[in-house]
Amino acid sequence: MFEFAILLIFPAMMAFAAASDLFTMTISNRVSLILVAGFLVLAFLTGMSWPAIGMHLAAGFLVLSICFVCFALGWMGGGDAKLAASTALWLGWSQLLDYAVYASLFGGLLTIGLLVLRGAPLHPPFLLREGWYARMTDAKTGIPYGIALAAAGLMLYPQSFWMTAALR
Repeated sequence: MFEFAILLIFPAMMAFAAASDLFTMTISNRVSLILVAGFLVLAFLTGMSWPAIGMHLAAGFLVLSICFVCFALGWMGGGDAKLAASTALWLGWSQLLDYAVYASLFGGLLTIGLLVLRGAPLHPPFLLREGWYARMTDAKTGIPYGIALAAAGLMLYPQSFWMTAALR
């Protein structure tokens, strides 16, 4: 039964966070809370060792600390900071650098794509009536970085501890 949870919780929350950030420019606190709770429950159910749990927690706290500073400086949103930290909790130290690299690459591509979109002279009128599209084309709107964070997490998840645990 826990195999189903491993295959569902993290990917579903990443997809939900990305979609939520795209359509509303917010990521609910519930997403991060579900990720943290899911990690703790599944860590115990899979028999993850106490030192390993501690290392995953340390990775999450490190990312939360860094992202909190970025949030305080106005460089990123609070939902993005919490999503990055809860993703780091699931991935742990072994994938933390890869996560940062992928999130940066996907974030850069997303930013370039939105800048191109925002600089386009014409937009389909039927899309401009959609609130989410109007926000995406508005130069004053930020970047929904949760999309990049979720994509990076989903890119690495198949090589994570969790897939090994689910396939045992």
